[in-house]
Amino acid sequence: MKLNDKKTPEMSIDEKKQIAADWFKDLRDQICAEFEKLEDELSGGNKADLPAGRFSRTPWDREKSEEPNESGSVLKGGGEISLMHGRVFEKVGVNISQVYGRFSPDFAARIPGADKSDGAFWASGISLVAHMQSPLVPAVHMNTRMICTSKSWFGGGADLTPMYPNDEDTALFHNEFKDCGDRHNPSYYKEHKEWCDRYFYLPHRSESRGVGGIFYDYLDSGDWNADFAYTKDVGETFLSAYPKIVRAHMNKEWNDSQREHQLIRRGRYVEYNLLYDRGTQFGLKTGGNTEAILMSLPPEVKWP
Repeated sequence: MKLNDKKTPEMSIDEKKQIAADWFKDLRDQICAEFEKLEDELSGGNKADLPAGRFSRTPWDREKSEEPNESGSVLKGGGEISLMHGRVFEKVGVNISQVYGRFSPDFAARIPGADKSDGAFWASGISLVAHMQSPLVPAVHMNTRMICTSKSWFGGGADLTPMYPNDEDTALFHNEFKDCGDRHNPSYYKEHKEWCDRYFYLPHRSESRGVGGIFYDYLDSGDWNADFAYTKDVGETFLSAYPKIVRAHMNKEWNDSQREHQLIRRGRYVEYNLLYDRGTQFGLKTGGNTEAILMSLPPEVKWP
């Protein structure tokens, strides 16, 4: 065999973990910079006289203890909360984490591959939720993650929750994610859009949380590089699409009636995240940082 015919050595799982965790941190930095730029650009609307917001960062970590927490899981590692209260973003959190440990037996039974790893797991990801000052600017959620047990996979997605649905915004958001999916697999967008529609649904109200987007989990095609490339593209697509929607509406005036409607619609967000969201359940079941887990809740909300 010629020297230049040698195959590139396969990366170890530890190398893959580090590459993924580094990417989530880099994406966090890009998103925070872009959102602060939006804060600086505001020139109209109802909050332009306020100072531009800036992110504050709070690291957290778990003590390196082998004792199970209240949920029966052992959690080590930590993360960082980036939180901003601004004049465009009433509350936005962009969290990163890298945790590992052992699931409780009952929770391990529900996680792929955990039965063969004796409950051992590793997880890293980025999670973002933005609640906006203006009722005319939609709230948004995005997350991507890598999880390892005896198996490893990617998951994530992004979805848009307008107070007042706008066909142009919905089309822009979905078209960019369709293009994203098509760059990797022609079946991704359809599959992941339908998954999102099923996932972000409130059965007790028989309604969707918003206008959808994409959602995927357990992505393990057998080609880690391809799966990671798609996951990175999901984050980059969000960073391209959502600021366009914010800029289209953030300088418009809004009234008290629209604000009241926004606060009531936020109630649906709270109901979904506390009753059904798997990420919330995962974090609480593994004994994660409560402030980071509940970062997704809006700062002000009403029920009629």
